[in-house]
Amino acid sequence: MDDLFSADGRASEWIDQAVSMVMTYAPKVLLAIVTLVIGLWIINRFVTVLDKKLGAKDPTLNKFLCGLISAILKVLLLISVASMVGIATTSFIAIVGAAGLAVGLALQGSLANFAGGVLILIFKPFKVGDVIDAQGYLGTVREISILYTILDTFDNRRVIVPNGQLANASLTNNSAYETRRCDLTFGIGYGDDIDAAKAIIKRLIEQDERALEEPEPMIVVGGLGDSSVDLTVRVWTKSSDLWPFYWWMQENVKKAFDAEGISIPFPQRDVHLYKTE
Repeated sequence: MDDLFSADGRASEWIDQAVSMVMTYAPKVLLAIVTLVIGLWIINRFVTVLDKKLGAKDPTLNKFLCGLISAILKVLLLISVASMVGIATTSFIAIVGAAGLAVGLALQGSLANFAGGVLILIFKPFKVGDVIDAQGYLGTVREISILYTILDTFDNRRVIVPNGQLANASLTNNSAYETRRCDLTFGIGYGDDIDAAKAIIKRLIEQDERALEEPEPMIVVGGLGDSSVDLTVRVWTKSSDLWPFYWWMQENVKKAFDAEGISIPFPQRDVHLYKTE
């Protein structure tokens, strides 16, 4: 009987302790869950609004900054929720710091990409919408994220380039200036009239509104080749008009030369046969 009463007493004590713990921690846990849910909703709403605001003003900074702010706010929210439950924040921060160090050592490449993204946003070698030639790819910058830059190539491929490589290697920004120089070369035969050929090219340039008057177009004899007299043509256009103008000139100069009787020679080789006894 004494054992029975002793067991009942211990069970009653455990139940009292369980009820006490539930009464003590249940409100904290419930409040922490509510805080977590509301906090995540507020963070997502804030980041969404920030994304729209920055997207209209600076699309280059937009995705990078929104992603960074979202990560920082969520970490702070988790620390706050942990403190509400009763977890010592100093120990929690120490654990997070140790885990962060371990993850940092394991993800050195990602940290380099993160640092590269920061450098790109600070020094702005390019921005969203620019056409760049980097890491063997030519395309339009679609997005600059925390770790990667996304390019859309002209043959409709999407290329993901790590920011660390872009920040530490040479690249060409084809959209840095509003105007660019279009360089062309046309070969004519040695028996053709150089002045007539130059006049045809000049007339075609003047007919195309994409060719800028300043700086003045240049048409000169750039070299005397093995089979042709090479005319060097340099015309300034808007950056967006460069390739359409280049292709238009290639086609129409050929047509005009054919119509005016000016030849475009191709490489030839004379072969002499000697009869030997």
